[in-house]
Amino acid sequence: MTSSSHHTTTRIDLFTPLKLGPLLLRNRVVMAPLTRNRAGPNNVPTDLNVVYYALRASAGLIITEATQVSPQGVGLPHTPGIHTDEQVAGWTRVTEAVHERGGRIFLQLWHVGRASHPSLQPSGELPVAPSAIAARGNTMTYAGWQAFVTPRALEAIEIPGIIEQYRRGASNALAAGFDGVEIHAANGYLLDQFLRDGANHRTDAYGGSIQKRTRLLLEVTSAVTSVWGADRVGVRVSPVGGFNDMSDSDPQRTFEYVATQLRPFGLAYLHVVEMDADGKNFDFHRLRSTFGGCYMANTGYTKERANQELAQGNADLISFGALFIANPDLPNRFATNSRLNEPERSTFYGGDWRGYVDYSFGETRPT
Repeated sequence: MTSSSHHTTTRIDLFTPLKLGPLLLRNRVVMAPLTRNRAGPNNVPTDLNVVYYALRASAGLIITEATQVSPQGVGLPHTPGIHTDEQVAGWTRVTEAVHERGGRIFLQLWHVGRASHPSLQPSGELPVAPSAIAARGNTMTYAGWQAFVTPRALEAIEIPGIIEQYRRGASNALAAGFDGVEIHAANGYLLDQFLRDGANHRTDAYGGSIQKRTRLLLEVTSAVTSVWGADRVGVRVSPVGGFNDMSDSDPQRTFEYVATQLRPFGLAYLHVVEMDADGKNFDFHRLRSTFGGCYMANTGYTKERANQELAQGNADLISFGALFIANPDLPNRFATNSRLNEPERSTFYGGDWRGYVDYSFGETRPT
């Protein structure tokens, strides 16, 4: 009995601090990026967003909701951007509020690609994508749910402009006082559309072979790390996620190649959505060892399972989504084994303060 209790004092768990590049995270409980559709006019963060993030500053790291790098990158109503001075000013108030409470916060850089609708695009243009292949399903617009349209395939000559959108977004995030940025290459958005062969049927330098499909992500990563330094940049991927009608003929091969190519950058972390949507067996442990750096796991983790994965060395950080929506003081509740609030799913996307900043704290609510 004594030896096992001795082990628990030394083994890594959610409350073991972690050095992430130049940052010291006070715990390994990460707030996952969560679209909440509550930005103000012109996609500018508001007072409500400031309160929402400040309430969750006890996370080891907050990753913001997906934030578009350009007007072309918009895919949903009331989502924040990082491409205007007004948006930078709004986010600056968020980062100041989080830092005042000792928190750390990264901005997630987002371009939705085909997962948009002409009504959300500048001048009602078609959304852009690697290939002119429509996603099956519907998307939310200001006029309600509408079917995805067939996007316009990007011309090769336009791709440097896309990379520049990410570079400028990264630069604006730096100006807004963030601690780092996460490149969103998951969940069926633009970079994921290039990576996976279900959405990318190009025959030029950005499609076909796995090397060519990975090229845009690597060029974006180069641009973003040129602004921040690699140790303040993370990348998020979802190897087997089917969201936004995504698929790949060989996800293990595709994403191990991605990890191999990202490894030399020396990134802050690789953030992996570990869902297994279509029942394919995917070896996430192999992906982790291929990447070799800090590995952040996500999808349906409980406190118990998170601690088990951390103790076994299968992950370095765990990100929590719905639990963080409902429990702004999630690290404290985990630490004290307090009862968890239940998430109210009907208020996840859009609306007002209800279901956004009104979830109760446990006993030690910060002042």
